[in-house]
Amino acid sequence: MHLILWRHAEAEDTAATDLSRQLTTHGRKQAQNVARWLRTRLPDDALILASPATRTIQTAEALTDQYRVVRELAPDASVEQVLSAVGWPGGLTSTVVVVGHQPTLGEIAAYLLSGGADSRSWAVKKAGVLWLSSRERNGNDQAVLHAAITPELV
Repeated sequence: MHLILWRHAEAEDTAATDLSRQLTTHGRKQAQNVARWLRTRLPDDALILASPATRTIQTAEALTDQYRVVRELAPDASVEQVLSAVGWPGGLTSTVVVVGHQPTLGEIAAYLLSGGADSRSWAVKKAGVLWLSSRERNGNDQAVLHAAITPELV
């Protein structure tokens, strides 16, 4: 399974509610640039899952109009909730893109890449992508980092 963790792009600082915060003009450009990079690399059957927050939905929409909003990916989601929602390590499909939030995305990366030994969070820039995959080695499930991309690199 390939698991792509995509943090939402730059959003406005305040709104009526946290979930209603929208992308800034700069954030829309970030999302479009990263979406262009992803589009050339994702398989056609990739499943795109977004948090119910407006800013993550807008980020996902830069990539495609074929995405699902998943309540378990909300800003307060735990590592366990997100991994359960995507079916890690077997996966709902061979490639899942999660458009979500910090610190959860960084916590997922730290947890998976340390084999569950590290509960700290990696810093993930706004609109940044961490591309992971699962594999089995000597009877053990492992996570492999394939790419770490920031909007400035695409």
